[in-house]
Amino acid sequence: TLLYLMVLHAAWRWTGRRDLIEQHLPVAERCLDWAEHWGDRDGDGFQEYQTRSPRGYENMGWKDAQDAVPYPDGTLVRGPKALCELQGYVYAAWTGMAEIYAALGRPEQAAAMRGKAAELHKKFNEIFWDEEWGGYVYSLDGEKRPVRTSASNVGHLLWSGIVPPERAGRVVARLLAPDMFSGWGIRTLSTRHVRYNPLAYHDGSVWPHDNGLIALGFARYGFRRQVTQVFKGLFEASNYIDLRRLPELFCGFARMPTQGPTFYPVACSPQAWAATAPLALLLACMGLRFDPENRHVIFNRPVLPEFLNEVKLTGLAVADAKIDVELRRTGTDVVVNVLSRQGDIWATSTS
Repeated sequence: TLLYLMVLHAAWRWTGRRDLIEQHLPVAERCLDWAEHWGDRDGDGFQEYQTRSPRGYENMGWKDAQDAVPYPDGTLVRGPKALCELQGYVYAAWTGMAEIYAALGRPEQAAAMRGKAAELHKKFNEIFWDEEWGGYVYSLDGEKRPVRTSASNVGHLLWSGIVPPERAGRVVARLLAPDMFSGWGIRTLSTRHVRYNPLAYHDGSVWPHDNGLIALGFARYGFRRQVTQVFKGLFEASNYIDLRRLPELFCGFARMPTQGPTFYPVACSPQAWAATAPLALLLACMGLRFDPENRHVIFNRPVLPEFLNEVKLTGLAVADAKIDVELRRTGTDVVVNVLSRQGDIWATSTS
């Protein structure tokens, strides 16, 4: 529900199509209503989940395994659970809908969304941040107690934008510490945790789509060199895989010289989430965004990993105009060249 709102906002920002948001606004507003009245089960301002069925899923975040949300001592958290990243998704949805309402000439709704987002930002950063522990907690449990478990979910907070800039570097450093970064990618759970198991579905494995979203978060806060570290790990893992096609997940064993990653026996391959990961990583490296109002394609502080010297993008479109561009790495710099242009459209690179 919340990701739907984020996708709608992203699609509009890339295309500038007012008809797109007008067409989907009724569904979007029902999503907003759901988040406020059903996603927040107890009215405390945070999103929680808990199954109502004896046969239902215990966990309803993207990590839906039965044992995916443990306390530091290894016992399993019981709901209702308020995962950290769910709050980030709400924040991103509300800030995005504020922009959409403003574009539609509805300033009162836009102001209401901005107010909700600001209130959530303040409350979230007061309650989910644990200075003594050193970061954001994984979740709040059914009694609103913090779950101080190191998991990859906090990387999604960067993607959503709910992290204050002064805390972003600490989040990035934590995710790239040796207990979280295997050398192939960021693990779902720290190796220091009692439940860590490199063969487990969500308790120590590496998921390409998870890494892709985290990389977009790194880029959002300007940590593009760290994006290339994640990109390099997943790219080199793909060299050991048929057709270089990243699977749903692979095992979280530490990278060893001359050895490839250990494959998860029943991982889906191909898998849609995994297929998007290289595109997310490339997007994060390039800092690519569109300004349809001014007909600009913008590359914000682009970088390329050491294994990638050039990238050609053809048919980038704004309205009825199209442009082909080339990004070429020269040392640590990336130069953006326009190869061809059809219509009123421009490419800009910022440093």
